Amino acid sequence: MQYRTVLSSLFLAMTAALASGCGESTSSEVGPDYGNGGDTTGDFDQAALVANIVDGVITPTFEQFAQVSSTQQQQLSAMCSAESAFQQGNVDQNAYDQAVASAKQSWRDAMTQWQRVELMQIGPLLANDGALRNKIYSWPVKSSCGVDLDVVSFEKGDINGVAYDIATRTPARKGMLALEHLLFSQSLEHTCTGSVVPDGWDNRTDDSRRIARCEFAVEVATDINNNASELVSEWTAADGYAAKLKQAGTAGSEFETVHAAVNKLSDALFYIDSVTKDAKLATPLGQFANSCGTSVCVEDVESPIAMHSIENIVSNLQALKALYQGDEGIGFDDYLIDEDAQETADKITTAIDAAIADASAYQASLSQTLTDNEQQVITTHGEVKAVTDQLKSDFINTLALELPQTSAGDND
Repeated sequence: MQYRTVLSSLFLAMTAALASGCGESTSSEVGPDYGNGGDTTGDFDQAALVANIVDGVITPTFEQFAQVSSTQQQQLSAMCSAESAFQQGNVDQNAYDQAVASAKQSWRDAMTQWQRVELMQIGPLLANDGALRNKIYSWPVKSSCGVDLDVVSFEKGDINGVAYDIATRTPARKGMLALEHLLFSQSLEHTCTGSVVPDGWDNRTDDSRRIARCEFAVEVATDINNNASELVSEWTAADGYAAKLKQAGTAGSEFETVHAAVNKLSDALFYIDSVTKDAKLATPLGQFANSCGTSVCVEDVESPIAMHSIENIVSNLQALKALYQGDEGIGFDDYLIDEDAQETADKITTAIDAAIADASAYQASLSQTLTDNEQQVITTHGEVKAVTDQLKSDFINTLALELPQTSAGDND
């Protein structure tokens, strides 16, 4: 199954649905070639912009995820050791509880950093229908039953006589979503409802279930770290995608002009539109058809078991700001200013800051807030929309950029 295709199709479908039912509109009538076309006419150093975003923003973001995913693997391994020792009476309850808490926090830290990576989907994260991205994080495609089945398969070491290899397992059975289920689910019961269930699971003690789940969690975390390392390698290698972007406009480059590389980088900004705004906020709000029909649906929030949904959105917005401003170096805002669009540059910065402040102010999970204070989530959606309205109009027009397909034709 091509998970990137599923993801893209979902966002395009939601875009079409909302355009017909929301009743609002932005100032743009967009298509995949929307924008001024060609290039800007000023003397702005676009190569310096590309180099800074690649080396100063994206590369450290990818490297930091590899680091925190390594820590996650270590903390999960320590939790498993504590689990065994606790069952044998060799550590006390406090030490065991601390090991579990540290493992859960390591997942939160890894997810927080991953959500920054999520906004920077370019190059190796998009290649082969997003295969590498999906090995780490396949949302919205997930299967808790598949994870439960693989707990037992991994423990046995084979599947139908073939040696178990997590690297070959489908994305929905591993990655950060699998760890969320393994670490944060309150019940030790399996979640399968059909005729295929984890062999012998119903007859096991809770202690043996914990050990089995923990050992598989370590395997999943190891696989995540391996894939994170692959991401860094594919990005930073001498012939990696980072180098290809920085070589744009030179002889033999796959990017005919530097502006083409700028456009490729700008595409990543629109994750905030098609995913953060539409999939993470509008869909649970019922502005798109969802698991509950067209009503508010807490089942469709991201990271519901760990209650980390709003934190994910904050991370997306923080990454957007870093990508837009170039962190400490040259960013898209500088490009806008050079094109005599100081007001547009400031409006986008102000809108991003307002959205970050709004999402950071939540006192409860996104699921709980949807239930108790739907208007607060509607307001958050509006704050994010204020950002995307600017990106889809003045931003792409001023910088002669093309709008990515996932945001084309979106009049929400």
